[in-house]
Amino acid sequence: MIVVTGGAGFIGSCFIWKLNQEGITDILVIDHLDTDEKWKNLRGKKFLDYMEKDDFLARLSAKNAPHGITEIYHIGACSSTTESDASFLLRNNYEYSKKLAEYAFANDIYFCYASSAATYGDGSEGYNDDESKLETLRPLNMYGFSKHMFDLWLLRNDLLNKVVGFKYFNVFGPNEYHKGDMRSIICKAFDQITETGKLKLFKSYKPEYDDGEQKRDFIYIKDVVD
Repeated sequence: MIVVTGGAGFIGSCFIWKLNQEGITDILVIDHLDTDEKWKNLRGKKFLDYMEKDDFLARLSAKNAPHGITEIYHIGACSSTTESDASFLLRNNYEYSKKLAEYAFANDIYFCYASSAATYGDGSEGYNDDESKLETLRPLNMYGFSKHMFDLWLLRNDLLNKVVGFKYFNVFGPNEYHKGDMRSIICKAFDQITETGKLKLFKSYKPEYDDGEQKRDFIYIKDVVD
């Protein structure tokens, strides 16, 4: 059985779609649906069961995990770059990740997780995936730091060779509509142009870039799940 945390979110739900395309439906979806609209992302998807993230963690802690788990894709996290509750981010993005990873290691379960390009900070240390340079990175916000802490925990415990981690940059595509202000700029731009016929550009605060001429890397969601 495959566990997908954050399975109702943007990347998680599209990953489940991809698994379904491959004929895989033996999936346990882990998420926290709360009151937003992301539950709609699960419509039309085929999966074995759904469990709230706190209930899943409680079962792992009580050594009462669902039977037959062979792979964990840990995509769930608080991805808000403006979240100011540092304790919440550490519990949700760092402590939760550690407990899932420890369970996977103890039970010989394949573990793949989402890190973040936010761990690179302002880019002054480059975007090199050389593990020896992880210690030099300086994230700019608490979200990036919470993700970086888990990367460092793996490094300092000599566990990086036991996992696969991804540092997404700007992912865009279907199923991100529930994210509000955290949607990709491409999604926001589409809505702006549809509503007003115009796109509001960003002002530049660096002399080497004119207003609206800033550049970012983007990746389409189907390329991510492939």
